Amino acid sequence: MSDGHGSTPDTPPGWAPNQPPPYGDGPGSPWATPGSGPGAPSPYQPPPPPQSPYGSPGAPPYQEHPHASQGQQPYGQQPPGQPPYGQQPPPYGYRQPPPAALRPGIIPLRPLGLGDIIDGAIKLIRSNPKAVLGLSAIAAVLGAIPVAIGQALSLGRIGAALESLENDPSSLESSPSQTDFLVQYGGSLVSYAVQFVAVTLLSGVLTRILGRAVFGGKITAGEAWRLTRGRVPTLFGLVGIDALILLLPMVLIVGLTLGLAAAGTDTGSALLLFGLAIVAYIVYAAFLTTRLVLAAPAAVLERSGVFASLRRSWSLTRGSFWRMFGILLLTGIIAGLVGMVIAIPFTFAGTIAGVLGQGGTGSQIAAAILFAIGGTVGAMITYPFQAGVSGLLYADRRMRAEAFDLVLQTAAIEQQRQGWVHSSADDLWGPPATPGGQPGHPGQPGQGAPWTGH
Repeated sequence: MSDGHGSTPDTPPGWAPNQPPPYGDGPGSPWATPGSGPGAPSPYQPPPPPQSPYGSPGAPPYQEHPHASQGQQPYGQQPPGQPPYGQQPPPYGYRQPPPAALRPGIIPLRPLGLGDIIDGAIKLIRSNPKAVLGLSAIAAVLGAIPVAIGQALSLGRIGAALESLENDPSSLESSPSQTDFLVQYGGSLVSYAVQFVAVTLLSGVLTRILGRAVFGGKITAGEAWRLTRGRVPTLFGLVGIDALILLLPMVLIVGLTLGLAAAGTDTGSALLLFGLAIVAYIVYAAFLTTRLVLAAPAAVLERSGVFASLRRSWSLTRGSFWRMFGILLLTGIIAGLVGMVIAIPFTFAGTIAGVLGQGGTGSQIAAAILFAIGGTVGAMITYPFQAGVSGLLYADRRMRAEAFDLVLQTAAIEQQRQGWVHSSADDLWGPPATPGGQPGHPGQPGQGAPWTGH
């Protein structure tokens, strides 16, 4: 209905029909502002809510994530230093592993673990088999021959006894003589003594080979012996002192037991005291053997004297007795099992030859040869393995106690830059410097790690 002014209900009063309103430009006006025109939102109305990137056009505006107050980042924002979305973050306390240590030779140039020591001892044999196995064969033959002869004679007597038993059953009642005892155990005692000396000397020579193998260098058996023969008197001195330390308590135990028996002491009490004394001796021997095991490597590589080498081993093993004892015990078990497995076929064949030969000279010689071959082959593998473990324990203790790994790493980097001269690695193993900065021994280059008071 019109109000008499020609206006319509939709037209404001005083304005003609089809007249554009005063609050907007006409359609198609060249002066129209962006966003104006038909269908444009009215400036008198609030703008529509922004469209959420995770919802529909009509979704409410973004709100803070409910876990944002707990340290979590809202959606669409990635905290610095975190992996991209879709990847699991590292666990709490995770640290980036350190870079791999230099390894120019058989071991990494850092403090060694059990696996590094076992692996390094095996690689010592594989890296220089001619020198290592050749020298080990000499020591193995010297240790295997006495025990092989003793076993062959013992089996020959057993065969002769079985033959006489068939002819005269009463001969079984005859008591064994002292000769039989010496034949049965004398060879083993001589063999143990020879092995003790041979293994100590072998450890010294193989330590010189190990000093080169740490840097990947090789050395012949002749060169190793030439570099080590000047240390042979020191090594024999170490053998003599070790034997005195280990045998003197045993002699006292045996003498005390015989004295109690001669005094008429009860047999049960005497055996109990003897058993307790043997247990105490085993503890004593294990302790001293572990504390003095590094004396031979120190005598060869640091060129120190007998008592200086013993003091050096005692100092290096301080604070690490149980770890070294466990490694040496495990090494002995592994070496014993490997040697036994290798020697079983030869021992079985030699036993058959010795018993069936019934004491004949030919059968005893054949049995002795088979026993010697089995013992030699087994010892060729186990001797260098044990010597390598001792040498690597020496290197590990110097790394841990004197930061010697830094010296080895620096030398390896310098050698790699200038070209490898493996013979120069011999001087690196010199004694550590004293507090005044002087070498530990006169005439030494003093390139060891700085003195740390250990």
